[in-house]
Amino acid sequence: MAGYRGGETDSLISAAAAAEIERFADAAWMERGLSANTLVSYQSDLRYFARWLTENAHTDLLEARREQLLAFLAAGVDSGAQPRTSARRLSTLRQFYQWALRERDIAVDPTAQIEAPRLGRPLPRSLSEAEVEALLDAPDLSTAEGLRDRAMLEVLYATGLRVSELVGLQPDQLSLTQGLVRVTGKGNKERLVPLGDEAIRWIERFLASARRELLDVQPCSALFPTRRGAGMTRQAFWYRIKKHALAAGIHQSLSPHTLRHAFATHLVNHGADLRVVQLLLGHSSLSTTQIYTHVARERLQALHARHHPRG
Repeated sequence: MAGYRGGETDSLISAAAAAEIERFADAAWMERGLSANTLVSYQSDLRYFARWLTENAHTDLLEARREQLLAFLAAGVDSGAQPRTSARRLSTLRQFYQWALRERDIAVDPTAQIEAPRLGRPLPRSLSEAEVEALLDAPDLSTAEGLRDRAMLEVLYATGLRVSELVGLQPDQLSLTQGLVRVTGKGNKERLVPLGDEAIRWIERFLASARRELLDVQPCSALFPTRRGAGMTRQAFWYRIKKHALAAGIHQSLSPHTLRHAFATHLVNHGADLRVVQLLLGHSSLSTTQIYTHVARERLQALHARHHPRG
């Protein structure tokens, strides 16, 4: 087999290192079917490390020790490498040395005890409270579809449900007298979530007439049906959200979870306990919920910078 030959020559690294990099790329191509772009990225990272070893440690790829890898990664950070770049370089080195260990080219994997840099999770997009109000007011209430959409948006903002949980709701999951909705979320975990007076009012208004109009005489188990007599899909509701957002003058990029993020962020902004928010969202780990404290903090910092005379 001819193997993968995507590398380029580099006079600053030894012939032995170049050959090892080429062998590794061949093996990765044959065993895992990686794309040419991925293989080129691997080879580039390995050549960069091999050059650094030659210039700073006077050693070669297969002789590198853990402390030299750590020094290499630290040098990258010092020169401005982003955490994702450092994580990618370490991932490449880890795969190379694990392969070399399997090939018995080395006796110890120098990456074994090195932890990858922690990557900040991207903050979820949220809406301001005024934007949420505009979105809630957008549906045309003279139509059955508009009343349904208003009720769905109110429930979504009041409860923080996932869109899949919302469109899957059935009437028997609601207790309007107790003001609760029973939800089965990820991992078949059940939780009870308060609805709030406003959401209850819109559900009752929807159930009073619009739901019957949408269904005509068709039976349907979904709380929020379409005129076809079936529950709405996630994609269909996502289309409705985008339509209402445009009508409300909201032009930022939204996601199906935008109102869920707004629910959590606004609760945190108003002082809600993080563990309560965790329970309401159905997060199995508090660390997942903690990202909303960062969203709230960023907003506070932006407000401070905008309004404080020394901001």
